[in-house]
Amino acid sequence: MRHLLAWTLAAAAVLAAAPAANPATRQCPRLTARWYGDNRARLQQVVDAHGSCSGRSGAVAVFDWDNTVTKNDVTDATLSWALRHDRLPRPARWKDTSAWLTDTADRALTEACGTGTPGPLRTSTRPRCTDEIVEIRENGTTTSGAPAFAGRWNHRRTVPQYAWVPQLFAGRTPAELASYARAARREALAAPLGATRTLGTHTVPAAVRYYDQQVDLIRTLRRAGFRVYVVSAGAEPVTEVWSRAVGVDAAHTIAIRSVLDRRGRITVRNEGCGGVPADRGAVIPYIDGKRCWIDQEIYGVRGARAWERQPARLRPALAAGDADTDVTFVGDATGAHLVINRNKPELMCRAYDDADGRWLVNPMFLAALPRRTAPYPCSTTARTAPDGGHGPLRRPDGTVVPDQADSVH
Repeated sequence: MRHLLAWTLAAAAVLAAAPAANPATRQCPRLTARWYGDNRARLQQVVDAHGSCSGRSGAVAVFDWDNTVTKNDVTDATLSWALRHDRLPRPARWKDTSAWLTDTADRALTEACGTGTPGPLRTSTRPRCTDEIVEIRENGTTTSGAPAFAGRWNHRRTVPQYAWVPQLFAGRTPAELASYARAARREALAAPLGATRTLGTHTVPAAVRYYDQQVDLIRTLRRAGFRVYVVSAGAEPVTEVWSRAVGVDAAHTIAIRSVLDRRGRITVRNEGCGGVPADRGAVIPYIDGKRCWIDQEIYGVRGARAWERQPARLRPALAAGDADTDVTFVGDATGAHLVINRNKPELMCRAYDDADGRWLVNPMFLAALPRRTAPYPCSTTARTAPDGGHGPLRRPDGTVVPDQADSVH
């Protein structure tokens, strides 16, 4: 009740402050899909308050992609397709693919996959190679259980196995990677929902689906004059293939951007953000990195300031995500923080604490997870620190967020 009252008062304040609507554009586009609880009504309030029908212009909405707009991960679907069709190039040295790859992982990949003259990796007939690559991507370990990455990195700006996927395609062009993504998309949309396939000894999802509710929300926002963006920790040519279908073009899609060589081929380096130069994965759209890329690419904030929370006029009106990697930019939204519940502790602690009354929690639209039985450990270990440690989650005023029960599932 406290949160609903806070939301009602906040929405009333926003609507009261809005300029008078132009009679010709008074009726805002309406959401039509079914949502949990009163989420559709609350999202409609954001559309009405910030859309062009209110007399405003230029409002921004930002969506994470994987498991926020689609069920399952589209970069993983593309990697799966590439492994089954021998599309990964053979590196001269596996150690060169990541700044943090361990000697143990280098040896494991060399033994399973080989190195040598340029050419495609024959992963379709080398299940040990496929197994090693998938294990490192999924868990950051080799199939023997040893860490695949070591060293120092800022755990709120990158995660090596996410950065590693576009690095695996070094030597290919963005157009080639996009063609793999299109083939994977056709395959994944045709597969029955819930279908799986085997990669080495790993069982992975075979299907991907667009969430009808998110497609409806994105299209409604666009009709209401919002500038809608996607920000993802996937490979940008892959995400662009999928986002185009919901009306979000390449100019409005932000993901890991590989540096290209003189011949236009992908390299193991990616573009930097917030004053951090191009590097082998030090800064990607991940946790605080998503804020940086939004500030830099959408609002033109340059240098170290892009890591800071901006004034309200330089923040999205609506932001949506499903995982801890989204917690910073979703929390920056001024109108609504939309969270798809996948039981991720830092994000769910923020959502259930609902400090400003504008957090909306929705179960997964397909195959929703069951209720988490134990409370989220907000007061002890929910927050990921830059050094990779975990500690209590705090509100802006410094108070610790108490543990939260899972109530929307």
